[in-house]
Amino acid sequence: MRETCVNQTFKTDPLEPAERERSNFVRDLVQQQGTTTNSPWVSPSPIPKHIVQFWDDKQHLPDDVSDCMNSWRQLEKEGFTIEVYDKQAASTFIRNRLGARYEEAFKLCYHPSMMSDYFRYSYVLAEGGFYIDADDVYHGEPIGSLFEDRRMKLQPFCYDVETAQMVPAGEFTRPGTDSQGWIFYFNTTPLIAPKHHPIVERALINATLSLEADISNGLPEVQATTGPGNLTRSIFEVICEGCTSDALMVLHDWELTSTSQWPLSYRNDSRNWRLSNQQAFCQSVTKNLK
Repeated sequence: MRETCVNQTFKTDPLEPAERERSNFVRDLVQQQGTTTNSPWVSPSPIPKHIVQFWDDKQHLPDDVSDCMNSWRQLEKEGFTIEVYDKQAASTFIRNRLGARYEEAFKLCYHPSMMSDYFRYSYVLAEGGFYIDADDVYHGEPIGSLFEDRRMKLQPFCYDVETAQMVPAGEFTRPGTDSQGWIFYFNTTPLIAPKHHPIVERALINATLSLEADISNGLPEVQATTGPGNLTRSIFEVICEGCTSDALMVLHDWELTSTSQWPLSYRNDSRNWRLSNQQAFCQSVTKNLK
């Protein structure tokens, strides 16, 4: 029997049946113990020690975001390479490595957050490596072991609808913990994987199809189209279709390694996807952003 960690005040499930099925799937995946030692995904085949980041307009990179990005530079001493793409460079990469269809889908991303999501799938599928968001700060924990096998590495999240807050990882990752108001899913940062990983491929395909869909009724929702909703759905599909769950390694304590920095200057304007979700993006920048 599963332990309930918060009071369940919902008379009905806040999620649709398909959404609840995916949430329960992620819950079980996150809380399961151990891996299959003979899985091909845990045999040595190193992921490239290459860190990739994105900011759509590097000419207007806020100082506080730049500080977050530069925190990863210390890993260059350990053999990591770091590369930062902007909108134009990302578009060129996608066209050259994946083709015109995917470049056109990238151009349909109406917000920089969507562009970064779509680009990370594209880059990691084609090259393999480590994508990290521009607002994530590195705390100095060793990460070399994450590149020693072919498993995809992702950070799990859990949102509590009742309190409108994120559930601490130390709580929702414990086997047996659950609540009707909890929504389990995977974050898109970090994204660590070898090239041609089937989950990354599916995430890119699903995002592409969503972007190509008819938008006569309004712009698509960011999370479901390219963000964590899309990634979580893709993981669910690929594993349910027969791919072993050992293709994925859950990073239960990623916050010891890196956290998303709050507050940052850009979060107060349209560059924050939460303020621009399903709205035409209008860049709003000023000189000497702090």
